[in-house]
Amino acid sequence: MAEQNPGNSTSEPAGDGAATTGAGIGGADNAFGGDGMPGGSGDAAGGMAEGLRAAGERMRAAGGQIAGQGSELGLRMLDQAETNTREAFRMMRAAAQAHDMTEVMRLQSEYLREQSTRSVAQAREIGELIASFGRATIGQMTGKS
Repeated sequence: MAEQNPGNSTSEPAGDGAATTGAGIGGADNAFGGDGMPGGSGDAAGGMAEGLRAAGERMRAAGGQIAGQGSELGLRMLDQAETNTREAFRMMRAAAQAHDMTEVMRLQSEYLREQSTRSVAQAREIGELIASFGRATIGQMTGKS
């Protein structure tokens, strides 16, 4: 059984004279300087902890913003898909009412030209939206809105 060390409230063996005072790791009588950080740099550690806490809060806020932006992006893409579908059905109705094959070919050519222009505009819109989300998120995370 371990001997009781008179200066310690725990049941540790009495050692070579380097007995602890029962203050524990975070106590004032240790190599950590009383603040739990090696070297006793409580002010620097406190500043670092505050900086990390602030960074965590900014990242949490940015995460919420990202979720909202993802929703906005999804809705914008659905709007574009709806427009594309509506235009495709408009073209199919026109082609179904065409009187001859040359009119069908003309309608199809017109539709492809319009769809190509629409696709470029939609890609540009989504790209700009993503870029603005990225700028806003980075600004939020760095604290520079």
